[in-house]
Amino acid sequence: MRAAVVTVFGGPEAVEIVDIERPEPAAGQIRVKVAATALNPVDAAVRAGAFGGEGRRLGLGWDVAGTVDAVGDGSGWQVGDQVIALHHGVGGPLGAHAEHVVVAASAAAAAPTTLDLTHAATLPLNTLTAAQALDLLDLKPGQSLLVTGAAGAVGGYAVQLAAHQGIDVTGYAGEGDEELVRSFGAPHFVPRGTTPPAPVDAVLDAAVIGADALAWVRDGGRYVGVIPGAAPAPERGVRTEAVEVAADGTRLAELARLTDKGTLTARVAHTYPLAEAAQAHARLAEGGVRGRLVLIP
Repeated sequence: MRAAVVTVFGGPEAVEIVDIERPEPAAGQIRVKVAATALNPVDAAVRAGAFGGEGRRLGLGWDVAGTVDAVGDGSGWQVGDQVIALHHGVGGPLGAHAEHVVVAASAAAAAPTTLDLTHAATLPLNTLTAAQALDLLDLKPGQSLLVTGAAGAVGGYAVQLAAHQGIDVTGYAGEGDEELVRSFGAPHFVPRGTTPPAPVDAVLDAAVIGADALAWVRDGGRYVGVIPGAAPAPERGVRTEAVEVAADGTRLAELARLTDKGTLTARVAHTYPLAEAAQAHARLAEGGVRGRLVLIP
């Protein structure tokens, strides 16, 4: 089968399409025939060497949408089930940017019924990151939250989930994104480069602004970033953390149901054949993508 990998670090040109043996599921695992798989910034980071491993074959891709075509003992899934899943982690020889991928059965959820698999592929990594970041913030209805990068994939889902929970959301994004961010449910909007008018209870920093965003949080408030290990130092009693996304099929099923209800909006910016993975990386590097770039094996 074909898969997108890197063996040397570099720019988009470092992405290779290779033929490798199709994996087999062990007990508690399923194999998915991948219909679509999203490209995320973490894939660019792997490609560039941010996580190390040069000289080894490193698989790319975290998001899985497709059809179960083999099951291990005790998986609880059936061949033919349509699923989405998070293929968690970096440093392995095979990721989700492949024709087939093996994932833990507990990482999978039934695919949304209202989406095609191309759109469903944008959900796992980004919705789980947003939901688990909000868990860390532990805000109550009526409390205030500023989401940076509110027009992006993680930020957009965070705005929608927070608004659904009754949190008073301010979106922070480019001036041209105001209509989009408000459509996600944010009653307040602050253009990028502008100081928010009043401190908020918490910041979810999807745009990775870092320490500068702490000034927007009230004394004793909370900050959550999206890069593990990279949260700024606390100050003024502001608790700072960074979410480290975990595969969770049960939670992913809840998020899929919210998508079917229209609470969450899956956005596909453009699709590419798997063979053009390097071109997709090049487009991601240009910036300004609204929604996700999706590879079709």
